[in-house]
Amino acid sequence: PPHNENNAVVSDLSQVKNFIFLINPENYSSKQAFINAVTATNYDLVIIDLFANEQMLTAGDITQLKNKANGGKRLVICYMSIGEAEDYRYYWNSSWNADKPEWIAAENPDWPGNYKVKYWNNDWQGIIYRNDNSYLDKITTAGFDGVYLDIIDAFEYFEE
Repeated sequence: PPHNENNAVVSDLSQVKNFIFLINPENYSSKQAFINAVTATNYDLVIIDLFANEQMLTAGDITQLKNKANGGKRLVICYMSIGEAEDYRYYWNSSWNADKPEWIAAENPDWPGNYKVKYWNNDWQGIIYRNDNSYLDKITTAGFDGVYLDIIDAFEYFEE
């Protein structure tokens, strides 16, 4: 069981007593198996990916995930990398494997398939947040309570 397990209705980050960071849904046999596993817990906050087994989570899925097993409510936050493009994401264009846009930089040697991006580039920003089909729009449409931004230190790569 989670540390400080409770059946509170959590509606604000200040109320969170425990959390789980679970961005490896491929370890579950299906999207529904992943949802079932999370809803069987009593964490106050879950940080998860927008996708489970290559299927985008829906508003109905997120509504289910907001319920703790003990009847309490939890916050559901979505993971999003803003400093690297990932070649397994829905936005990845297969032509980029041979001819990357100028805003995609070096591959991360620690995470194959993840590429540093020139985050100030308008094309990248359009993928992440600047239009109605952006990554952020998909997250808000699904009903997540917020977004966990990863690779916010991307500037360090470009300082060198």
